[in-house]
Amino acid sequence: GVLAYLEMLETQAHQEAVEQEKREQQKEKLAMLKARVRKLRLQRDKLREKVDLQEKQQPGKEGVVPDPAHPIAPRDVVEWRIRNLQALLQLFYLTGISGKPTRRGVCFSLSTAYEGTYLDSYHLELCTNPQVQILRHSIPVFIPLEQISKKYLQTDIRRFLSLLSDHLNAYAGRRHQAEQLEEHFSDQIEGALQRNSLYNLLIFNYNIPRNAQTFPFQARLLYGDPCCSLPTEVTVSCTPDAPASLVETAASHSEMFRCVALHKAFQS
Repeated sequence: GVLAYLEMLETQAHQEAVEQEKREQQKEKLAMLKARVRKLRLQRDKLREKVDLQEKQQPGKEGVVPDPAHPIAPRDVVEWRIRNLQALLQLFYLTGISGKPTRRGVCFSLSTAYEGTYLDSYHLELCTNPQVQILRHSIPVFIPLEQISKKYLQTDIRRFLSLLSDHLNAYAGRRHQAEQLEEHFSDQIEGALQRNSLYNLLIFNYNIPRNAQTFPFQARLLYGDPCCSLPTEVTVSCTPDAPASLVETAASHSEMFRCVALHKAFQS
């Protein structure tokens, strides 16, 4: 009996060491990803500054005084618009947005990905004459396209596409995490995972084995920021008669779900 007990303690110590090592690796990877995000955002901001500078050089715009003796030819304006559109398309391509001119305007393709995994693409065709308007699109109905377009489509097309891309990427990332959870950890999930169409509310029950027993938990994840793939509010609870150690475990799970992708949290 004593040897068996010692073996059990040794096994638990080994498992805890392995889990601790995994947690440290995840922290290092998270720090690297955050640094990469900061670098990419800095590059994006520099590219936006270049495009802003080009816009300020548009004939007839504020900051550029046309010479009355040399009136601006309509052809020059058209050529400037073409160059400006090409610069925008190049800028957006670096952020997962590509586009090509069409007979009536331009058609954009917005690609989504999560942690290096390509997910889906959505299409948006715009008419640019006489004013910018949406002709057709494949954006899901639960993405606030109308709200975003009313605010930015006529005044800041770059901001419009950037914000729309943020919404789509966050939605795709949340959906991807839920799908990975159901695919790889179905043996730990009790019943069906409850979610809405936007995947900004997830509720599920899961079991954690410990000392030859299984303890149930319930998790509720709310994603209050529609442009974020990590939850803003997490509640993890266990049964009222659960030991005090499990209450502490539920609190640690809650904190992990806030900081780590859902399926990766279950790997830990």
